[in-house]
Amino acid sequence: MQLGLIGLGKMGGNMRERVRRAGHEVIGYDTDPDISDVESVQAMVDRLQAPRVVWVMVPAGEVTQTVVSDLASRLSPGDLVIDGGNSRYSDDVPNAEELARNGIGYVDCGVSGGIWGLENGYGLMCGGAKEDVEKAMPIFDALRPEGPRDEGFVHAGDVGAGHYVKMVHNGIEYGLMHAYAEGYELLEKKGIVTDVPGSFKAWSRGTVVRSWLLDLMVKALEENPEMTDVSDFTADSGEGRWTVEEAIDNAVPMPVISAALFARFASRQQVSPAMQAVAALRGQFGGHQVMTVAEGEALRAEAAKGVASPGASEAQEEKKVRPAAAPHESSKGDAAAAGPTSGTETTGGSPGPTSGSGSTE
Repeated sequence: MQLGLIGLGKMGGNMRERVRRAGHEVIGYDTDPDISDVESVQAMVDRLQAPRVVWVMVPAGEVTQTVVSDLASRLSPGDLVIDGGNSRYSDDVPNAEELARNGIGYVDCGVSGGIWGLENGYGLMCGGAKEDVEKAMPIFDALRPEGPRDEGFVHAGDVGAGHYVKMVHNGIEYGLMHAYAEGYELLEKKGIVTDVPGSFKAWSRGTVVRSWLLDLMVKALEENPEMTDVSDFTADSGEGRWTVEEAIDNAVPMPVISAALFARFASRQQVSPAMQAVAALRGQFGGHQVMTVAEGEALRAEAAKGVASPGASEAQEEKKVRPAAAPHESSKGDAAAAGPTSGTETTGGSPGPTSGSGSTE
């Protein structure tokens, strides 16, 4: 079978090779002439015999839509376009309708497997008409992992269903990755654990937390046990955001995936405006010291060695900050000065809460 493939980046290039290894002919086009098989999209189309199948593997959004629109003007009735990128599912119906006006079919296909897909195969999640999916089945079979088809491929539903399933897949991935990451940090903090990489490796067989992601975590720790010179800045592909948006729209509680997404946002902040506001508020109602950025960085470096208790945290804070200014005098009867009658913080104008457990900061 012939396949036209547009986009020969990290995944597209490996997909071209895997399909060729299965005995199919792939004519690939990329804007990089060093890796492209042809000099133009039209040259690719001209080399394909009708009915043509063209797989699009380019960045989601405007780039994909531009490529699809271009193909709508170049392909013929009976041809088929497959979008295998990380497009948002809501883009699929407009793309399918544009192609359908020229008699061209459309399948959306979520693809999972990353750089390992060349050897291990790719998990495929398709949406579209049954006849269109069947037309491309030899290509899907070439790309998916060896073994039963339904363990690496699904025709999930109508147009948009494939990208929707892939979106949820990536949202779950966020949560799994963050759970492993949190476990790593706790093991690193506890002095009695002297072999963190070995601990993760011991989970690889026979435990309920074993997975391919765990295997990759083991590999990462074996290559760099202390995570030396690894930045904590973490990007997101967009699909985690879309998953959380869908959870809101459909009233589905999704605390784990949401927290993992927000943790990625936090990783990009050198200084957290939200925590600056918290620090300022603690200074206002509790008389707690508000430190400079430099003092905070010094405290952060010390805290990275490990903090045993809230009391120890407060002691570290008191050692690092300057003397506090005297609390402002308040007029008699000022409710703000009186402080709460219940809670967990001691306030500047009150002898302390009448219920609760004292300061926990």
